Amino acid sequence: MKTDAARTAEGRARSAHVEVAAGIVWRAGRCLAACRPEGGVLGGCWEFPGGKLEPGESPLDALKRELAEELGIGVRAARFWQSLEHWYPETGLTVRLHFFHVTDFAGEPCAAEGQVLRWVRPEEAAHLDFLAADREVVAQLREAGAALV
Repeated sequence: MKTDAARTAEGRARSAHVEVAAGIVWRAGRCLAACRPEGGVLGGCWEFPGGKLEPGESPLDALKRELAEELGIGVRAARFWQSLEHWYPETGLTVRLHFFHVTDFAGEPCAAEGQVLRWVRPEEAAHLDFLAADREVVAQLREAGAALV
C-alpha cells in the first residue's frame, strides 16, 4: 500500500509544468493584489499579477508583457526576488513561479481582464484568500514588510 507521500511524489512527477512570472507591484508601502474573476479557474482567489511564459521568453520579459496586458502598466524597474514551485493536486499541474519586486512603473493599473485590484499592506494581504502558490510569499511579505523592496 502506497503512502500519501508516495502518491504525492508520483502525482508531481506526472503533472504538467507551467512557468509563470509574477510581480509584486509596490506603491507607497502597499503591494497590488488581484482577485480572479468569479466563474473562471480559481475564481475569487487573490494573486499577484502576472502570467505564463511563452516559448523562448525570459521571466522578466513575460512579467513586462503580462503586466502591460493585464494592468496596462509599463514596468520600469523590477528586481528578481525568488522562484517557487507549487503542485496543485486537484488539477495535476505544477507551477513554477518567478517573483519580481516591481518598484517603478508607468501608467495607472487598471483591471483589463475583469479582475478586482486592491493595494494592500503586507500584513493586510494575509487576510485575503490568496492562491495556494502565493501563500508562502504572502507570509514572507508579512514578516519582512516593505523592507524587501
